[in-house]
Amino acid sequence: MTVTFRREGNAGLVELANPPVNAMGLAVRRGLLEAVRWAEAEAGLDRIVVSGQGRAFAAGGDAREFDGEPVPPHLPDVLDAIEACPVPWIAAAHGVALGGGAELMLACRYRIAAPGTRIGLPEVTLGVVPGAGGTQRLPRLVGLAAAVDMIATGKPVTADDAYEMGLVDAVADDPVAHALALDAAELAARSALSSLDGPEPDEMAIDKARASVARRMRGQVAPEKAIDLVALSVSEPFAGALRQERETFIALRTTDQARALRHIFFAERAAKAPDWLDAEAQRIESAIVVGGGTMGAGIAYALLLAGIAVTVIETDADGAERARAHVASIMEASAARGLLGEDKRARIEAALTISTDYADGASADLAIEAAFESMEVKKVVFSALEEALPTHAVLATNTSYLDLDEIAATLKSPSRLVGLHFFAPAHIMKLLEIVQGAATSHAALATGFDLARRLRKVPVLSGVCDGFIGNRILARYREAADTLLMDGATPWQIDEAMVAFGYAMGPYEAQDLSGLDIAYANRKRQAETRDPNRRYIPIADRMVHEGRLGKKTGVGWYRYPGGGGKVEDPLVEDLVAEEAHFAKVARRDFTSEDIERRLLLAMINEAADILAEGIAQSAADIDLVTVFGYGFPRWRGGLMHHADTLAVDAILADLRALETEDPIVWRPSAAIVACAERGIGFAEYRPGS
Repeated sequence: MTVTFRREGNAGLVELANPPVNAMGLAVRRGLLEAVRWAEAEAGLDRIVVSGQGRAFAAGGDAREFDGEPVPPHLPDVLDAIEACPVPWIAAAHGVALGGGAELMLACRYRIAAPGTRIGLPEVTLGVVPGAGGTQRLPRLVGLAAAVDMIATGKPVTADDAYEMGLVDAVADDPVAHALALDAAELAARSALSSLDGPEPDEMAIDKARASVARRMRGQVAPEKAIDLVALSVSEPFAGALRQERETFIALRTTDQARALRHIFFAERAAKAPDWLDAEAQRIESAIVVGGGTMGAGIAYALLLAGIAVTVIETDADGAERARAHVASIMEASAARGLLGEDKRARIEAALTISTDYADGASADLAIEAAFESMEVKKVVFSALEEALPTHAVLATNTSYLDLDEIAATLKSPSRLVGLHFFAPAHIMKLLEIVQGAATSHAALATGFDLARRLRKVPVLSGVCDGFIGNRILARYREAADTLLMDGATPWQIDEAMVAFGYAMGPYEAQDLSGLDIAYANRKRQAETRDPNRRYIPIADRMVHEGRLGKKTGVGWYRYPGGGGKVEDPLVEDLVAEEAHFAKVARRDFTSEDIERRLLLAMINEAADILAEGIAQSAADIDLVTVFGYGFPRWRGGLMHHADTLAVDAILADLRALETEDPIVWRPSAAIVACAERGIGFAEYRPGS
């Protein structure tokens, strides 16, 4: 039974029982409708209390049903029946009440939440809108401004916030007991939300929501549609607005954006240790982080938030003070955002040690090296770690590019080493690349995946290559952009094309933000192994030589005058033109479509090679890396999901055409050729298949 119901005195107790999160699929909808009919036929009931078994009230509809035709009973009809039931229903929520779960609460006459409950309508994050009355009942309950903010952003609210805004009537440790104690006469006098007048007009709130969506969710259709529907609640009768809501929901659920967002949703949920991993994770109580710079401090803070005691190791007293300042700066920023209270901060500070002596962390279960990106530096660090730490401790490197196997070769026990590639800022970014070296033990890998779970990060397994999955694709993206730059485009044309595609910023603004010297150092490292037959674009090197390092120096690809913002710099155009003249390049014009096409093809082809080589285990893993680590628009589903929407035959044809320009750079990946020959997409491709 996915829905149970029973009588207790004058109350009916209805429970959702569809583990793990009581998703409101077909069986639950049928069960709820059956419970309504039971309540209508049962004499002497004065209330129905609906709650959820397990850890949640209800975490929305079953998104797996969205690709098929809707099957009755439809959720709007079920909720209409609950609202119209002569016996008033009370929602007794705990855990989460999201999507259809929140709409179920809104269909009830009275709403109670346990402390810590999160209530929200996150449908826009899946490319749809609330489809069972949420856009109409919520504004009638909490007003237009609060409703449009919740629905357009998809962000849930806590139980306390829900009480303050009038979304719930009470917050109680035991919502069911509270519901059973309510006065029957008060319940009977409660009006259904659908019978209330619409909210007061608030054009300012609607305009603010539209501006926020344009800024934060650019290119996405569902948020704008959701705002339109909430605005309807002011003037449109409930029944008519509900029909429009349902029509919009049905129309959106099969769009490319909705499919892409569902793909990422399920890929993220499926991100976990592979089935073949047959070892237990090392329990991590304490950890060493070597290096207290921006990355090391972020890693340390992420560990501390997870309840892990941390010792940060620096080379000298000055470095230790800088590390202390870096961690303090992160805590100040978190406190300013309301994410770190005084008690929690005190606990974190008590669990943090900053030292120059490895012996101070000698009992650690895990060490994460976040030192300067130099092979020699890392070898020295790991020699010291292996000497200082117990044999059970797992050793990890945060290297972005360097050869994990070369580092491991310096250890007495190379099986202890695993790559844990965090992304800056490490306490915020969700992606964690877990890199498996040739000697990495299953226990070390299992520890990496378990740590990702504790840190609430999205883990993706990678093999060893220069840059692993993400930075290898990024390097090809930048190489293709630099080629366009040399051949006729400007940095701002390239940036504008990729922002229009859906990135928050283009490759050149992103370089200015991170610092041009970072990529420069990596190019210098690769100089001896660079393919001499591959075209090399020296423009970025010259930028660094002239001190144009990006935002931190006030000038890079753009200029950054006082007061913030960026402006195009004609001196960059002159510099590029000079380099093109030296290289005897006949520059030409590129359209935005040309730029987008070439950059995407470059990334897709590189990613396909990563698949063919077995560096990534699946196309979905590449999607997770590109979305959560590199800003690829989530609503396009990630790089390889988007590639499948373009069709592999078309991609291969485009690459064959570009191959005539440069047969080395544009040679189609073996994975692309294989997919085209077999008539499959990247989602079906597996390494070695």
